[in-house]
Amino acid sequence: MTTKLKRLALTLAMLAATSLAHPGARAEGTAEPVKGGTLIYLEQQAHTNLYPPAGGFYPNGGILNQITDKLTYQNPKTLEIEPWIAESWTVNADATEYTFKIRPGVTFSDGTPLDAAAVAKNYDVFGLGNKALKQPVSEVINNYERSEVVDPLTVKFYFKKPSPGFLQGTSVIGSGLVAASTLALPFEELGDATKIIGSGPFVVESETIGKELKLKAREEYNWGPAKLEHQGRAYLDGITYIITGEDSVRIGALLAGQADFIRQVQAYDESQVEAQDYQIYAPSTRGVNNSVVFRPDNPLVADVKVRQALLHATDTKEIVTTLFSANYPQATSIIASSALGYKDISAKLAFDPEKAKALLDEAGWSVGSNGLRQKDGKELVLTAYESLPQPQNKETLQLVAQQWGKVGVKLNVLAGDSGSKTVDDLDPLKTPVSPAMVGRADPDVIKSQYYPKNRDVLRQKGGLSDKVQSFVDDRLNGLLEALASEPNREKRLAIAGEIQDYVVDQAYAIPIFEEPQAYAGAPYVQGVAFEAVGRPSFYSTWLAEH
Repeated sequence: MTTKLKRLALTLAMLAATSLAHPGARAEGTAEPVKGGTLIYLEQQAHTNLYPPAGGFYPNGGILNQITDKLTYQNPKTLEIEPWIAESWTVNADATEYTFKIRPGVTFSDGTPLDAAAVAKNYDVFGLGNKALKQPVSEVINNYERSEVVDPLTVKFYFKKPSPGFLQGTSVIGSGLVAASTLALPFEELGDATKIIGSGPFVVESETIGKELKLKAREEYNWGPAKLEHQGRAYLDGITYIITGEDSVRIGALLAGQADFIRQVQAYDESQVEAQDYQIYAPSTRGVNNSVVFRPDNPLVADVKVRQALLHATDTKEIVTTLFSANYPQATSIIASSALGYKDISAKLAFDPEKAKALLDEAGWSVGSNGLRQKDGKELVLTAYESLPQPQNKETLQLVAQQWGKVGVKLNVLAGDSGSKTVDDLDPLKTPVSPAMVGRADPDVIKSQYYPKNRDVLRQKGGLSDKVQSFVDDRLNGLLEALASEPNREKRLAIAGEIQDYVVDQAYAIPIFEEPQAYAGAPYVQGVAFEAVGRPSFYSTWLAEH
């Protein structure tokens, strides 16, 4: 047993002694949920900020999903939008006006009402941002204009242009509802979980920032999603999150009975987990696939032929079969096959090293004496930083580097925890290649990924970085704006398909695999659920006898 595992075991033993971690028996032969107990959850990374629109980062979303409620609920099986805090809603013909009837009797954990005024306040901040408090606009809300409190339990939202993705946007992690006292805090203070006041089934009990977080059940909670079988208080008494960065330590603690549930199970660990009758959970994120993207403002990848060459030099099948499991399907488009608006463009993604070499030759990059492609006295040497949240990303990029090396292109893979990463990632000259993905079960997820005012993964002028010299793709941006503003469903999905073709035709991205969120749980952990893009919900979770 490693020193870190011993230290974690001591911590977990102390928790078990004080928290009744494992409740008593349920009746023989029944599946009635057991009430009580504390779930010990090992998380790979600490949360960064719990401002709800920051919930796209999985450690953030994994907490927000327990302590906040959403206006609506997206059924993870059907993807239909169902009532939650909103009992009902109406949408006008061009999707510029949305009216919601709010469920009566809901309160935040500080006792303040979750009424129409509170919902309006949340969405005014999410839709418009708050510059004074440095709270950014939510990436899932487009064309927002204003709210109107019609009566204490009716709120109406107005949009400058059609916003067909808004209804689904009210169901996502980034739209968790919080109290006015939370919205009054500056962004930099919202990394402190104790300051997040939601209406969810759990509340924050205590936190050691960066190390441990304790949630406890809210006794009076009685307003879960309307169609869920479970209603009322959560079955668990609490959840303890412990930040445990090393994969082997999380797996070891789980299999030794010192933890109940863990996130980020690597594919190579799945077999040993299942061999002991523990369960692997791998819900799809249903969004933009795990990809390598280019920053065309860098002159080395400004030529579309160079990017196309690198796309065809990438053997995604080898990557998936070498590093991953059946839970990681090989990508056949820039979005997952389970995503709304998906189009199969696998023919455009074919591995063809001879074509790659020919394209590099056409672009004027010849092979030098050292085996590297050269042009005008420069070598084709690119750089990427690994993404720590993405599964086996370092190994993925290193395998990509090997494949590119066979056509004369060098890819340097730098550590994801490097102190210069954040700054360098904004500069296309320093980081021409980057890993990227984002989950959301709506076509607007494509805009979130590529639009310069959202995640801006391509680094366009006028986007997130002031280091970009000239690169802008007006056609792509126009398509993304149309996607987010087209009220006709069929037309909107057609635009989504057009964008998928265009991004790959321009070789802006090399999609590699459909990324799940991979968890493992002990066999006695029952009733774990996941929202539509893979964050766990422990509202209906319970611990059976063991």
